[in-house]
Amino acid sequence: FFPYATEAVWTLADDRSVYIVEHPDGAGNSVVTIFLDDLDAHVAASAARGLEPDERLTYSNGVRKALYHDPDGNELGFGGAPLDAGS
Repeated sequence: FFPYATEAVWTLADDRSVYIVEHPDGAGNSVVTIFLDDLDAHVAASAARGLEPDERLTYSNGVRKALYHDPDGNELGFGGAPLDAGS
């Protein structure tokens, strides 16, 4: 939904939303990360649509992240739990 002409809210799941505000003076500097239950499935589904991550990271604690960048320099990241988190 759109609270105001320069704002948007997307509901991702129950009690989980993304809120975005248009900020023309800051264009090209946004960073958004969404933590997913199944990072690998999401990355595979995106790849099937022709979108490959620009970078994949694994932090020292095992948390993983796939990063996508647009031509303006904005970054969208998807994070996931360590692969052995369920063991």
